[in-house]
Amino acid sequence: MNALPDIGRAAPGDFQGRHFFVTGAAGGIGAAVARQLLGRGARVSALDLDQTGLRRLHESLPHGTDASGRLWTAPLDVRDAAQVERAVARAEAALGPLDGLASVAGILEMGDVVDLDDAQWARCFDVNATGVFHVCRAIARRLRERRAGAIVTVSSNAAATPRAGMAAYAASKAAVTQFSRCLGLELAPHGIRVNIVSPGSTDTAMQQAMWALGSSREAVIAGDAARWRLGIPLAKIAEPDEIARAVLFLLSDQASHITLHDLRVDGGATLDQ
Repeated sequence: MNALPDIGRAAPGDFQGRHFFVTGAAGGIGAAVARQLLGRGARVSALDLDQTGLRRLHESLPHGTDASGRLWTAPLDVRDAAQVERAVARAEAALGPLDGLASVAGILEMGDVVDLDDAQWARCFDVNATGVFHVCRAIARRLRERRAGAIVTVSSNAAATPRAGMAAYAASKAAVTQFSRCLGLELAPHGIRVNIVSPGSTDTAMQQAMWALGSSREAVIAGDAARWRLGIPLAKIAEPDEIARAVLFLLSDQASHITLHDLRVDGGATLDQ
């Protein structure tokens, strides 16, 4: 009997020579996605507002390989539609036609609804929802013409599970999830797949910022009944590479008959709703 494939690792030929656009690539999940794609032979356009983080991404690549020549980086504010269109055009000029997108860029705004101000709410939606729309629209137009490609948006398990103190973030991620499904329905007749990865607590700068506000790794794992929050059955916080492997699976040919799917990667924290 043949062994089942490791869905976290794409077959060697899956990404060879293909070009992927990755937002939020300066750190955390986005940087992990970019590194893993490069490690599997892809060409990667890595974009983020954090230019220092993009330089770190370059520096993290193994010496003695051609990975640096397959990586193009540029600053990008996903809130600016015109800037997004220019960045996509420049990426294709630099590395050739795009084959797919990993939309990872996102921000967190914390606070109970009665304490949130308009600016916090607007920032969350501008980046997490409108920014995803801008990037997906620009790339979907190109993929539709070629009748091939794959898009993965990174949402959150908070999109479907209420979280006290996270209304702006959860609502913006719920918008991303449903937007992605609608996009996938529209692009399916053109042979383009659109899927969602919904992480739970992951050891990124965003998670660490929450811990700085009074939470902790241990508290997240254990849960908090007073805040109506379950813990994590697997008893650990995810690493960015674990989320990135799920993104790569959905971008890969191994997921060739999967679209409109929301892949929860949260250690069981939402009981796989």
